[in-house]
Amino acid sequence: MRFCMIGIFYTERGDMIRRVVRQSKFRHVFGQTVKNDQCYDDIRVSRVTWDSSFCAVNPKFVAIIIEASGGGAFLVLPLHKTGRIDKAYPTVCGHTGPVLDIDWCPHNDQVIASGSEDCTVMVWQIPENGLTTSLSEPVVVLEGHSKRVGIVTWHPTARNVLLSAGCDNLIIIWNVGTGEALINLEDMHPDVIYSACWNRNGSLICTACKDKKIRVIDPRKEEIIAEKDKAHEGARPMRAIFLADGNIFTTGFSRMSERQLALWNPQNMEEPISVHELDTSNGVLLPFYDPDTNVVYLCGKGDSSIRYFEITDEAPFVHYLNTFTTKEPQRGMGYMPKRGLDVNKCEIARFYKLHERKCEPIIMTVPRKSDLFQDDLYPDTAGPDCALEAEEWFEGKNGDPILISLKHGYIPGKNRDLKVVKKNILDNKLTKNTENTGPAHKTAPSTPSIKNEAKLDEILKEVKSLKDLISSQEKRITKLEEQMSKIAI
Repeated sequence: MRFCMIGIFYTERGDMIRRVVRQSKFRHVFGQTVKNDQCYDDIRVSRVTWDSSFCAVNPKFVAIIIEASGGGAFLVLPLHKTGRIDKAYPTVCGHTGPVLDIDWCPHNDQVIASGSEDCTVMVWQIPENGLTTSLSEPVVVLEGHSKRVGIVTWHPTARNVLLSAGCDNLIIIWNVGTGEALINLEDMHPDVIYSACWNRNGSLICTACKDKKIRVIDPRKEEIIAEKDKAHEGARPMRAIFLADGNIFTTGFSRMSERQLALWNPQNMEEPISVHELDTSNGVLLPFYDPDTNVVYLCGKGDSSIRYFEITDEAPFVHYLNTFTTKEPQRGMGYMPKRGLDVNKCEIARFYKLHERKCEPIIMTVPRKSDLFQDDLYPDTAGPDCALEAEEWFEGKNGDPILISLKHGYIPGKNRDLKVVKKNILDNKLTKNTENTGPAHKTAPSTPSIKNEAKLDEILKEVKSLKDLISSQEKRITKLEEQMSKIAI
């Protein structure tokens, strides 16, 4: 079933010049809020003045940044845990300053990263069935920023590679598996970084900065390969994301403070492929992109609507589809990966809208009469398996996302625990010293991380057995002391 979309174009004087009929299966996509009992109620959503989405979702959990006294915290709720959330519900609460951004690992549905005003990035392992007690011990703390960390985003295809950007105008790319900062992109941004986004295979990143420039960066070569000054001339924050074909989609403000969206070709950033002006609201537009359908959803902070556009190869390239409107303004928004959607109901997107005191799922559906699987709506999509290990990516390899079919729905597999193997700095120094003494004294290559993991497991088992032994001895001593006291009487 396909629908027509009619576009009318005008000259600067307002004369209608042509009428175009365009086919689109997304013309009649409609949004729907769920019933009240399927919302997450009584949540104190964060009031921090930072333009992040404050919410991250995957097929298992919804995570929401909340108000917390004496530090920073976020909630992690299993998707089925709807209704009123108890005030005493456990939180993830290891940061000493407010949490500004969170992002689920695309290769492990139980691992989440958080960036905070306390200048650190923390990576957390959530238990399979959710939290039963508050979690204050992260798997790893990544320290390297000198000011608050406002952006965290995982590499799309390489395991354990995480990007963070701070208000120190610095981007750091970490190997979470070893806790090391392997790439520092300094002196590229003279001002605050508003957004950072990987391309489809994670070989490039694009950033939007307060200096009004959009930059395309090769992180491993540590060089800027394309940039555009005054992509949007307004002073308010911009956003930039990569599309599946390598083009860049941006949102920002005009000189007259009108909200704009634009499409750019990184090979030629002189002029945009397309620019559209929307309205004069001052909320920053957060773009959410579906690479499978080429639909972009724009959620303005403080707006009560979600606009959506289809991006194609034909003029005007960015085609307005529709607007979903509710009564309440949104504080933030979570966006479900494709593998978490219900394909039997022709659901093509699901948002988790944050109100002041609750989180409300919104379902976007393409109306179809047939109950059969709609393969034109669900081409193979990025699955949870990674294409590369962190070390391979840092060595220069690239890998496209490993795709999965959603024909029979997505069945989550078992996630392995995130293990961090800290490298010994002394080992590196020793290696360098022996290298300097000449070829006769070359050290043996370092043992593979698998052996390290096995050894770590062995040590942990030994520690556990020692703890058990101490515990049993303590019980025995207590028993003997009780017996002695009775004899003394």
